[in-house]
Amino acid sequence: MRPDPSRAHLWRPYTQMGLAPPPLEAVATHGTRIVLADGRELVDGIASWWTAVHGYNHPHIAGAVADQLARMPHVMFGGLTHAPAERLAARLAALLPGDLDHVFLCDSGSVAVEVALKMAAQMWLNRGVSGRTKVLSFRGGYHGDTMGAMSVCDPEEGMHRRFGAYLPTQIFCDLPRGRADAEALDATLAAHRETLAAVIVEPLVQGAGGMRMHPPEVLATVARLARRHGLPLIADEIFTGFGRTGSLFACEQAGIVPDILCLSKALTGGTMALAATVARTEVFASFWSEDPAAALMHGPTFMANPLACAAANASLDLFEAEPRLSQARAIGLRLAEGLECLQRVPGVADVRILGAIGAVQFARAPDLAALKAQLFNQGVWVRPFGDIVYLTPALTIAEADLDRLINAVVAVVREGSAPTG
Repeated sequence: MRPDPSRAHLWRPYTQMGLAPPPLEAVATHGTRIVLADGRELVDGIASWWTAVHGYNHPHIAGAVADQLARMPHVMFGGLTHAPAERLAARLAALLPGDLDHVFLCDSGSVAVEVALKMAAQMWLNRGVSGRTKVLSFRGGYHGDTMGAMSVCDPEEGMHRRFGAYLPTQIFCDLPRGRADAEALDATLAAHRETLAAVIVEPLVQGAGGMRMHPPEVLATVARLARRHGLPLIADEIFTGFGRTGSLFACEQAGIVPDILCLSKALTGGTMALAATVARTEVFASFWSEDPAAALMHGPTFMANPLACAAANASLDLFEAEPRLSQARAIGLRLAEGLECLQRVPGVADVRILGAIGAVQFARAPDLAALKAQLFNQGVWVRPFGDIVYLTPALTIAEADLDRLINAVVAVVREGSAPTG
């Protein structure tokens, strides 16, 4: 085993440092490949946590970032503005449904959720309404690793359940997949209406909670009930935004317009950190005032970073000029065709496909270390978690590389290389 020089200083994410083997050293990327220090290349099946939708090192994005770097890599956004941010905000407002016109640019998905929660809570305060401090979220959900975001993640099954005593207490329901669940959600909203500030949901797919998918009708029911009870709806599209579900934004498939929408991940095409919290006019109007205390008091140091905004604008160029949505739908068809055979494999509980997302769920949690090693030996970079192995490749992935990913997953699952615990 290669010595791990990072162990002395680097604290790695989601990793028990006392047990984990040394990480693989990446030295380059290109297309949908990760090049390791020993010369091996891995086909990336998860697009670096779902971000690199156009593949790695896309020349159009790289050129835009290089041009911006030469002129102005960063400038504070307090009291100043710049063209890349203004252009990005206008383009996002034009792409998003309804009057989601007011764009707050921050620096990560978790922070985008924090800003959304703060917007919702302060909206009520600015209207002279106190006591609305809770958020209704859904079991199986995941919204990030910062304090507020953790509080609206699944409190029992999620990775943050150990922090229950530390986090704000929120209200949780099951997604309304049927009439009984819808009635329970309606009753819960009615019972807690005077203390709720908002409802938050991941449209169509609960990503890090297990790639749990629901049809557009479920999302439409959530939106309808939130509206019935006068509560703003926050749509967390950090994972689903920018083509991952087959439409540019998942909310489009349900025909809804959330009051606040969160974006990150693929916003810059996987180039650098950037996020956006976008509000409808009615929400923004609650902050427009002659009272300084009514302002949204949030401002990350690197918010609206010009380099990141340039990357995001270049990524939007590619969505306009190249057939990303049709590519996502084609990936979905191939994933369905290739993975469907696993439905009949002993130990597999379910196979789920939506847009460019494919997930295989085991009946029992697998030995993740063994599963990762077997996938690596197949020449692919796939990171299973919990009881699932999933694929979320770049939307530009070549057919041969996609087939290699699918064949690797099928081989590992079929051959029993993922022993159950």
